[in-house]
Amino acid sequence: MLSEYWEGLPLLKRLYQEKLEPVCSEYSLTRMEMNILLFLANNPAYDTATDIVEVRHLTKSHVSASVKTLQARGYLQRVYLSGNRKTAHLRLVPAAEPVVEKGRRAQQAFFTALQKGLAPAERAALKSAFGKLLKNAREALEEGNDAV
Repeated sequence: MLSEYWEGLPLLKRLYQEKLEPVCSEYSLTRMEMNILLFLANNPAYDTATDIVEVRHLTKSHVSASVKTLQARGYLQRVYLSGNRKTAHLRLVPAAEPVVEKGRRAQQAFFTALQKGLAPAERAALKSAFGKLLKNAREALEEGNDAV
């Protein structure tokens, strides 16, 4: 079963990238830029560069550079809440809507391809099992490297 994990993770990543690549090409976006736009659109509770780095486990410098590019291209803006000029909250602007819509369709195509042939009960079981896998991974990371 372990070999399926090692083979499966890069395979899933490759399929996801293949589904998003046409949208990235159409709008001349890097994958990182597309990931940031979709993250902000799909996770409205997380709206800072720090949130993106922490939740998606991305490199701070790459996120920072991509946010600057997206802002320069008119896809997002930085908003500062009153009383806090330190934290920039990232907001998608209307120009980002068609990009996000096509990106979401690509994400849906990815999930549709993955779930092909799965019965509703199998989908529910997969969702439950995946939730447990993620919970276990988070807990193991919090425990540190002691359990090697």
